[in-house]
Amino acid sequence: MTQSAPLSNFSLKEEIRSYWSDRAPTFDRDVQHRIAAGPQFDAWTREVRERLGAAPLRVLELASGTGEVTRVLTGLGHEVTGLDFSPAMLELARDKHRDNPRARFILADAENTMEPDGHYDAVVCRHLVWTLTDPRAALADWHRVLKPGGHLLIFDGDWVRQGLVGRLAAWLIARQQQSAAVPGGRDATSRARHAAIMQQLPFSDGLTYEALAGLVSAAGFTDIRRGSHARIGAAQRRGATFADKLRTLTYTRFILHARRG
Repeated sequence: MTQSAPLSNFSLKEEIRSYWSDRAPTFDRDVQHRIAAGPQFDAWTREVRERLGAAPLRVLELASGTGEVTRVLTGLGHEVTGLDFSPAMLELARDKHRDNPRARFILADAENTMEPDGHYDAVVCRHLVWTLTDPRAALADWHRVLKPGGHLLIFDGDWVRQGLVGRLAAWLIARQQQSAAVPGGRDATSRARHAAIMQQLPFSDGLTYEALAGLVSAAGFTDIRRGSHARIGAAQRRGATFADKLRTLTYTRFILHARRG
């Protein structure tokens, strides 16, 4: 991991909060974030069930956003506490789940949850780890809130480095953006803010499974296993626009599952 730029941790976190709050109104339009009914929802359900099992669990969902993954978790019968530090995201999630008795949402920091020791059967997050300002402290906190044998389930990716397919997909998207508006994409200002935040984060040069697995092990987790994101990606491409199909190919994504020892 690279060192963060000389900016106070508080200021960086506030910029991250502001960025995601500003993106909240259009968050579910992004093919990487929404989980549409049908093949996408089924693919997510399969990946979660294979790792958490069929029995209902008490789950802490970190960076729960607008509550899309929450739908998957509660659909499997789990009792979910969704945690996010963007009030705008939480407002949308609470509205989406207003009739869902299995979901509750709290405003808190995923790096310091303030939840009770040994309270949860599982900690789940999607696209969170790359945004952490102190990943070691965050993982220690997640280990603390889990019961012995509890599950850690992370869906994330390397949002910096691109392989050949990713570079080709990004080039095609850029060509489309030059010629016409591409539905589902972020505007130039949003992309610039994202890049500026990324440069100040510990994973500024990219988050790899290997780097994350090492940190997870150091935090005391065991039985660390890598899973493929391919089934979710394939489901996202079914019925998607050409531009959205390309977006699912731009970066390498992965699943990490571990247990608290």
